Amino acid sequence: MSTTPALDPAHTALLVLDCQPAVLAVLPDDAAREALLGRIERAVADVRAAGGTVAHVRVAFTEADWDAVPDTNKSFGPLARHRAMHHQDPSTGFHERLAPRGDDIVVRKTRYGAMSTTDLDRQLRERGITTLVVAGTSTTGAVLSTVLDAADRDYLLHVLSDAVADPDPEVHDLLLRRVLPSRAHLVDTAGLPELLRAD
Repeated sequence: MSTTPALDPAHTALLVLDCQPAVLAVLPDDAAREALLGRIERAVADVRAAGGTVAHVRVAFTEADWDAVPDTNKSFGPLARHRAMHHQDPSTGFHERLAPRGDDIVVRKTRYGAMSTTDLDRQLRERGITTLVVAGTSTTGAVLSTVLDAADRDYLLHVLSDAVADPDPEVHDLLLRRVLPSRAHLVDTAGLPELLRAD
């Protein structure tokens, strides 16, 4: 069994995916939602304290974005038709407990993955980031798409297993047990501070 590699903070970014009121609202349990936010808050604090980078990613649309979504897109076509998730709607902003600060990276996307419709990859590479730690919602959407894409881009990947969530617990568990470990190391938030040390 392979050991989880240590994280060099200078080359590590924590990706906080879709932690927006409109997205978090699909999680069925208020207590679980609060616990998730607390764990992500701690992860953000740990990464900042170690000198790593925090990148905040949200999904939201302008009028032009809606117009560019084809009806054939099963996931985003209905959002475009209903003009949902407008980028200026407060419900699409970052949750107040996870508000970006100072030198954090901030991007807005229009698909599941954090990189396919943003310049996130460029911003990370300009900062010398080679390792990503992934947290947020949802496991079947933003987390899965981002991990698959980032793996193809050759990032070293870690997923915070207790800081990702999904409305479908059965599929969430399947992804954590069977799919994501083929692309990423799974760690929990309690173990993150120990890993955040330079080689």
